[in-house]
Amino acid sequence: MQVLEIVVIGTNEPIMQTIARLIDQKEEWKAKLAYSVAEALNICLQESIKLVLIGAGITEEEIDRLKLELAEKRPQLPIMKHYGGGSGLLFAEIYQGLGS
Repeated sequence: MQVLEIVVIGTNEPIMQTIARLIDQKEEWKAKLAYSVAEALNICLQESIKLVLIGAGITEEEIDRLKLELAEKRPQLPIMKHYGGGSGLLFAEIYQGLGS
């Protein structure tokens, strides 16, 4: 079974840890946490990430920068916003981003 790596970018460490724990409950998923756009870009460009999930604390300008950089270097990499609301919504966002 192939494990799909998902980058979660945000600034609130306790929330990020909770999101990672929920993602990691699925055998086929593995969360990678990034606390800045620079860190997220580094991970996305060096590893075989399948999805970027944007959490709280990331500004619109930072999101635009992330999208621009990834559009040039990893144009097929889906980027989704996470709006909170529990594991059901989180999983739905991930499935939508992965196209499943």
